Amino acid sequence: MTPPAPADLINLEDTDGNRCVVRVTGRSQPGVLTGHDILSADVLVSASLVDARLDVELLPEDLDAWQQDLSDLAPGRRAGIGGDRGLSITLHPHADGLVSVTVEDPDRLTTLVGVRPEKNWVARHRELLRQVRRTWPNEVIESSPGAYEWSPDRKR
Repeated sequence: MTPPAPADLINLEDTDGNRCVVRVTGRSQPGVLTGHDILSADVLVSASLVDARLDVELLPEDLDAWQQDLSDLAPGRRAGIGGDRGLSITLHPHADGLVSVTVEDPDRLTTLVGVRPEKNWVARHRELLRQVRRTWPNEVIESSPGAYEWSPDRKR
């Protein structure tokens, strides 16, 4: 079976070349119960003074939080991925259409990039999230605290 192609979870870019992309590349530990549903992703950040590629692992809870953040997102609010385990990305939309993107990796980089994405970027990101979930669905359930098993719906 051919592994799925990488899929963007976040893709913000503008005509000035500023961008922040979180591209899911696959499962972190396919076939291992405790790591199967953790996704590996590349974070690509570009602006006039920065061009970086970082790695991040996304837990199912990260995708759940991202979905909730997107549903409530408006100027003055924020949405983010990661944070308490290392690398974090936070989006702050402004009323004028600018989105401030903060990327913090405590060991390597902290940067703020301003991006002016297309007007329907939030709806587009909801669809990107749905695509990531379709491509790499959760296939492990925690049957009791610390005990894991394959979901009966698991694709093989």
